[in-house]
Amino acid sequence: MATAAIHEPPARILPPSENRFFARLAIAMAIVVIAGFSFQLAMGRSTFASPLRVHVHAVAFMGWIALFVAQSNFASRGSMDLHRKLGWFSIAWIALMLVAAIWVIVMMVRNATVPFFFPPQVFLINDPMVLVVFAGLTGWAIAKRRQTEWHARLHVCAMAVLIAPAFGRLLPLPLLVPYAFEAAALPGLAFPIIGMVHDKRRRNRIHPAWLWGTAVLLANIAVSHAIAYSAVGAAIYQAVTDGSPGAAVDPLGYPPPPQGPLMTGR
Repeated sequence: MATAAIHEPPARILPPSENRFFARLAIAMAIVVIAGFSFQLAMGRSTFASPLRVHVHAVAFMGWIALFVAQSNFASRGSMDLHRKLGWFSIAWIALMLVAAIWVIVMMVRNATVPFFFPPQVFLINDPMVLVVFAGLTGWAIAKRRQTEWHARLHVCAMAVLIAPAFGRLLPLPLLVPYAFEAAALPGLAFPIIGMVHDKRRRNRIHPAWLWGTAVLLANIAVSHAIAYSAVGAAIYQAVTDGSPGAAVDPLGYPPPPQGPLMTGR
């Protein structure tokens, strides 16, 4: 193992202009997330009085945004040793994100407090699928860490999947039913598209990582819906909600709008 590590070829370093581009793209994505959740709080749809699980979820996901921006900044400054060390730490952080998010999703479904613009069964299937795709693309990016052109682009594609909830808080999703999930997910494609335009202008070609990332995001929408509206989705919903208030609601119907402000995460 030690000998293999010694002879492992060094990673190719991106040109400074490309590193700066990815650092700016990371900041733009972070701004979308901050804007979305700040708007949620300002509109009274979120509260610091939420259960502990919501705070754990918030810390985990906002921590990832900080890691993403920091990693892009370290790469743009040439601080590659720190970039690599923090990259290994980020793997454990992803595990925390997955646990925290599934905890919140399951409790919302069991408590029958799913946002009223999503059928509960669709919410239960589609939201975890977003997490699986995010983790998969991020894992692919880590595996491609020595092919830095792939590595940087796949990380952006993974973030494009993850920021769907931020766009969902900026858009009037109740007015977009029955396409609320698609309306939240598709705007994230703006960032891979920006990357494609950048590649076309600078390189006169589009890197395949953008095409793969975009295809995965679109496939996730189709596959998530196929599962959510299938017997498999119904069985998962029944198993998760057994003995809870969520078992008494129509899994494929739209819940009535809440009385008073919508408090997510309950």
